[in-house]
Amino acid sequence: MQVVYDVVAILAAYLIGAIPFGLLIVKLTTGKDIREVESGRTGGTNAMRAAGFWAGFATAMLDIVKGAGAVWLAAWITPDTPIVHVIAPLAAILGHNYSIFLGERDENGKFRLRGGAGGAPSVGGAMGLYLPSILIVLPLGVLTFFTIGIASVTTMAVALYSTLAFAYFAWQGMIPWDYVWYGIGAELLLIWALRPNIKRLFEGNERVVGISLNGWLRKRKEERKKI
Repeated sequence: MQVVYDVVAILAAYLIGAIPFGLLIVKLTTGKDIREVESGRTGGTNAMRAAGFWAGFATAMLDIVKGAGAVWLAAWITPDTPIVHVIAPLAAILGHNYSIFLGERDENGKFRLRGGAGGAPSVGGAMGLYLPSILIVLPLGVLTFFTIGIASVTTMAVALYSTLAFAYFAWQGMIPWDYVWYGIGAELLLIWALRPNIKRLFEGNERVVGISLNGWLRKRKEERKKI
């Protein structure tokens, strides 16, 4: 019977992660389909491109809640199965990146699931597993975003910060070492989702957000070239 509860917890986590808040918020505020804007992803960064800062902020916050909620629900359904508490936020990231609610056929007729890149749910997953981790992961993620200004780099960095934070907390005896595997698993899922972005990074063509320090410096450089 315990196996049934474990499977239910993981499936529920996936479905929570699959809720496309970015699509809903952008649709309600602008009437646009976020899947037709820029990267086509449903996360906070693309929501900001499609509908402005507050739409992006609201999307990111709700996506964080998805990751945390997946852990809390799993802990309620299966309180004595810690490994499920680790798998649940990973399932939420999968749901966010490959949402069952966003299935479609591409131009070649191949069925695919759309979604985001998983950065915000991965923050939420870390928060759900160990709440104090948010005091490290979120500020470092925000700092990375507004400094480097590249969403894909920020997304991958968030999982790295989670891994390092959990390793430190586990070393201090504050959490199980199993939680470190969450950070590693999240990093692998994010890297897989961001394969096109990683390619553009190596080519030097990845998008830079204008409100970041990097974006501001690039803009100033371009303005000086025009003088």
